[in-house]
Amino acid sequence: MRGVSVRDALDGARTAIEASGSDTAQLDAELLLAHALGVDRVALYRDPQAEVIGPAVRTYQDLVRRRSVTHEPVAYLLGSKGFRSIDLAVDSRVLVPRPETELLVEVALQLPQSSRVLDLGTGSGAVALALKQERPDLIVAASDVSSAALEVAIANAKSLALDVEFFEADLLEGLGGNWDAILSNPPYVADGANLPADVVAHEPRGALFAGEDGLDVIRRLVVAAAQTEASMLALEIGAGQAAEVTLLVEAAGFERLEIHNDLAAIARVVVGRR
Repeated sequence: MRGVSVRDALDGARTAIEASGSDTAQLDAELLLAHALGVDRVALYRDPQAEVIGPAVRTYQDLVRRRSVTHEPVAYLLGSKGFRSIDLAVDSRVLVPRPETELLVEVALQLPQSSRVLDLGTGSGAVALALKQERPDLIVAASDVSSAALEVAIANAKSLALDVEFFEADLLEGLGGNWDAILSNPPYVADGANLPADVVAHEPRGALFAGEDGLDVIRRLVVAAAQTEASMLALEIGAGQAAEVTLLVEAAGFERLEIHNDLAAIARVVVGRR
């Protein structure tokens, strides 16, 4: 790629990434080149004829190869992902935070002053940390069964200087019931579901799959949540799961129900109140 312009570098990378099956090939190419050059995406279009030279050449070639051949998620290649108003360090120990998960934060923004909130299955800490950033009055804690995921979340909390307490736990085991609200983006993908190559190959399976219908974890979670003081339970769910999850949440005693759609008009978050 020596002597290739920014425009040609982007075109070549887009073609390779697109051929690998990515639906966001142009964006992927831009993010990777900006990262290799140490600039923002806007800078790429200020001078599209500028040459890609020096160490950036090899860096960009390697990033494009990893994206197009081994299907590594762009967030892992960059080492970070934006989520609402914060930037999170991410790697293969945690799921890549997704826009639809921001609905959990939006639901919780309406909680009363100083509510005690648990983000169950926190992964990178996205929900807990974004909520604490936007509602510093809330008492926010987060848990995960994965010690590796908690390492990432704790590091993110320190980097962002946000006061969130973290626990290693299987659902609510050992955490007591002293919570006003429980939020969770649990595993909800059915075993054998057809997922994109980058997700299947690189994101942690334990944070994705949950039995034949994808509801094994949610079934346990709603029963455990019912034993706490929580007056609100909010769960991210998969497409087509709203009817069954609503029944589970209602049967657990959270009888005032809401369903929130994501930007694709898919029922994405079920909220139960009592």
